[in-house]
Amino acid sequence: MPADRLVRWFENFADRHGEPLLSVSGGALHAAARDGATAEARLPFAETYDGPADPLALQAAVTMPTRWGVLLVRKGGFAVAVVDHGRVADSKVGQRHVQGRTKAGGQSQQRFARRRDNQARAAYEAAADHAARVLAGSLFALVCGGDRSAVEAVLSDPRLAVLAEVRVDPWLPVPDPRRAILDQAVVDARSVQVTVTDPD
Repeated sequence: MPADRLVRWFENFADRHGEPLLSVSGGALHAAARDGATAEARLPFAETYDGPADPLALQAAVTMPTRWGVLLVRKGGFAVAVVDHGRVADSKVGQRHVQGRTKAGGQSQQRFARRRDNQARAAYEAAADHAARVLAGSLFALVCGGDRSAVEAVLSDPRLAVLAEVRVDPWLPVPDPRRAILDQAVVDARSVQVTVTDPD
């Protein structure tokens, strides 16, 4: 969630579940309520939090890298953006047709599978071309999402090898990337990651 909503969120958590016991461990702020509900809040870009057990202190610890990127890939499309000093400086969204699966058998199915693989390969190559252009230069962090195998295929391009060193969590489980999906991914990537476990 956006950092400026964090304190209010913990207040609402306390209203719903009772005043929680707050602690810091594993680089995150933890809340354990009397009814068994728990919450874990982590800083964006895989940063480690080791400050006071207080939501306001965690909020104050949220920082943004100077220059970072987002890469979203699925078989049917891709989206890539670079964020510089808090604003999207460059981006590209693209779609490529990749046929769905077929129930046909025999040689027909094999030909279909080869065609589908070739289409997917072409889509990943196009995504890599745009990623190499948009994400050129020094990045402090890269947040990825979509289909994991598709992202790995794109990042296997030698031009993008350096990005493996700056990839960070969270993974963004997005649908086929479109402009609105990319815009939301940028917001999600720089938000505090809150995981809630309700009592059974």
